[in-house]
Amino acid sequence: MTSGLKSPSNYYIKLITTFPPRPITNEQELIATQNQINSILDQGNITQDDRDYLRVLGTLVYDYEQQYEKMPTLKGVALLQALLEESELQPKDLVAILESESIVLDVLNGNQQLTEKQIQDLAVFFKIDPSYFVE
Repeated sequence: MTSGLKSPSNYYIKLITTFPPRPITNEQELIATQNQINSILDQGNITQDDRDYLRVLGTLVYDYEQQYEKMPTLKGVALLQALLEESELQPKDLVAILESESIVLDVLNGNQQLTEKQIQDLAVFFKIDPSYFVE
């Protein structure tokens, strides 16, 4: 065993032998890996071994999705609409950034462009790169 690495517990060894982590190469393997992740999450009381194993499985899912399931890149208003929906926010929740609900609605309807300051403020609010708001 390499010096400095912690010896795996019997529970962790059971996890990796029951469902060995392997690179995902097709949709069936992806679904099986997601099901394994969900079964661990459904147990509640997640241990550090569970978290470590979930991190490995999550990385495999991420790698597969990056290679095979390219997500469309949303920009500008389409991105803002998606972020609102994903965050379960309403246009009124952006009033502090865009000054009024009518401005928010005008931006969402494509009747008004975002200013540089608004783009910067939205990027901070949603924790994303401001360039995504520029179409």
